[in-house]
Amino acid sequence: MNMTHVQPVVDAVLYEGYILYPYRSTSAKNRQRWTFGGIYPKVYFDATEGAEPWQMQTQCLIEGDPATRLEVRVRFLHPLARDVGELKTPLPAWPEDLEGLSAAHFTPVPSLTLGDRQFHGWQEAVERDVRVVDCPLSELLDGQRQVPFTFDARHELEPLSNDGAIRGVLLRNQCAIEGRVELTLEPVAEQVYRLTVRIENHTLMDPSSVTDREQASLYSFASTHTLLAVEQGDFISLMDPPESLKDLASRCENLGTYPVLIGSPGARDILLSSPIILYDYPHVAPESAGEFFDSTEIDEILSLRILAMTDGEKREMAALDPRTAALLSRTEALDGDSFMRLHGVLRDPHDHLAQHPPLTSPRRVYDHNGGTALRVGDRVRLQPKVGGDTLDLVLAGKTAVIEAIERDFEDRVHVAVTIDDDPGREWGLQRMPGHRFFFSPEEIQSLESPSTGGTQA
Repeated sequence: MNMTHVQPVVDAVLYEGYILYPYRSTSAKNRQRWTFGGIYPKVYFDATEGAEPWQMQTQCLIEGDPATRLEVRVRFLHPLARDVGELKTPLPAWPEDLEGLSAAHFTPVPSLTLGDRQFHGWQEAVERDVRVVDCPLSELLDGQRQVPFTFDARHELEPLSNDGAIRGVLLRNQCAIEGRVELTLEPVAEQVYRLTVRIENHTLMDPSSVTDREQASLYSFASTHTLLAVEQGDFISLMDPPESLKDLASRCENLGTYPVLIGSPGARDILLSSPIILYDYPHVAPESAGEFFDSTEIDEILSLRILAMTDGEKREMAALDPRTAALLSRTEALDGDSFMRLHGVLRDPHDHLAQHPPLTSPRRVYDHNGGTALRVGDRVRLQPKVGGDTLDLVLAGKTAVIEAIERDFEDRVHVAVTIDDDPGREWGLQRMPGHRFFFSPEEIQSLESPSTGGTQA
């Protein structure tokens, strides 16, 4: 599987939610770790009556034949507990026989300051990549295939020195984990197959801690996602399937994950199934300098917040994790031009639709008054209905541009617009609150002629 062109998105998914602003372990948001894509041991699931899932399932459709080659990989983060200990008596040197350094020699502490350095207890993570299969479809048609995997426990001690003496230790403990991936392939139409990939956590736990979520998280698979690739075949988009396959696509059952096509727009050879809801062909904004890990946040806002931290808060952030230290260093190095690139982005809505179409949204909506089709990028005049929201009524008569057409869970259509004379209109195009407004199709009058805008009904 050639990951070069999809790696930035895949890595962003892997570390989404890894740590949240304000990037300190003392923050309430960071006290409960691993919020995305967690697969917990089945014994914990059973003991807590399903408090957290013990399996994840991806179902998708493949168009091909028995010679079509399929590759499946499962990626996740394996949590690792990092504790801090303060030596009761400083040591002049690190003992060669570490077995002789026991818990009796140090006191567990939440954090330790040595000179200008800080050390904090934390849960780190190790990336895991399980290559499940790489074979033609013909090998999977004979029956279910089960692929077990294990990762061993790990225990490490790291000395912490200051003023020529060892005064503390970092203790890293990683629990052994055991999982299984089950694959089932079945033909569902001519040259169309339904693939099921189920990931299960069969790790055993100490019965005394089997109901403790924090302990269970150390035996979990965090931020789990599945990558699938085909050769001489294609995946079917579950978000925008062809008419002939819509019924089959709607019957695909995905548990805790959302499969989307990924790569160059139009390509159908790689599928990303992740715990984060994405459109087909997600991409990382070119203005972004790197990961912020904090879901739904905006680079510019987080950069300004980080720069506004006190020196003490920045020291704590830098000491917590190598990734947060790199984030702090990168943010402090931003210059004025970099901030302007983050702030001043204005993209043509037509171009956005062509490159990354919102495939779950209707392509057009007919105006019930005039029979005109509305499209993203069309210019319109707002005509809010009598008795509507006060803010909507204030916008009556304003001209605007359609930024998106969206459908809610009750199948109602909403048209998102940006106002022509809004000084912050570019923020609306970036989907920032307060500069993007929603109206029903009946509250919008198209200003497009049939030759330049929507077609007549």
